Amino acid sequence: MVEGVHRNKKWRTIVTAGACIAICTCVYPAVRYQNTSARRPADQYSGSIRQIYSTADKDGDGLDDQADILQGALEYIAGKPKYKSRYYQTGYPDDEYGVCTDVVASALKSAGYDLMELVQEDIAENPADYHPGEPDANIDFRRVKNLKVYFAHTALSLTTDAAKIEEWQGGDIVIFQNHIGIVSDRRNKNGVPYVIHHNDPMQVRYEEDILEKRNDIVGHYRVTE
Repeated sequence: MVEGVHRNKKWRTIVTAGACIAICTCVYPAVRYQNTSARRPADQYSGSIRQIYSTADKDGDGLDDQADILQGALEYIAGKPKYKSRYYQTGYPDDEYGVCTDVVASALKSAGYDLMELVQEDIAENPADYHPGEPDANIDFRRVKNLKVYFAHTALSLTTDAAKIEEWQGGDIVIFQNHIGIVSDRRNKNGVPYVIHHNDPMQVRYEEDILEKRNDIVGHYRVTE
């Protein structure tokens, strides 16, 4: 990873509900994605934390992987997916439903990473580390326990202490005992970032202040350096 001022001056355009929204990727924090159907919580932290940027741009879109993963998570929740655990022959859900792992899979896919394919490759290389039974590409990448193994094998492992606020960056992946989400670039008044996630059918907001309130964090990962 590299630290400092983001030097990417490109603009991305997203068409939402018939309107064009221009996004300046040279300003961080705050991926400037705005959609009234996914109103984001305010950044309440008054301190200063140096933002980390990835040296990689997997999909070659001019947006570094760290920012691209965060952007992808925000775009996914803007569609207001409904929570339901279902099996899909397509692997990735092809309707309005999803679960917590789909936030992560969709975010990575938008950055150029096919999590379904990558998890299958890792299972083939390390079968003893995964669940017993015949691998199923359509569902294996949508299981939290498998993603814990996969990211432990392939990503940069970071602190699980929420109090170490500078070590938590927007676009990171956080894994709980039976849950997973993407770390937000916005923070509470203590500097602890929110989590972009999809937890259950009763969830009202997809970006919430939950990180320091949970005692079951089992993993914190960064996909690229």
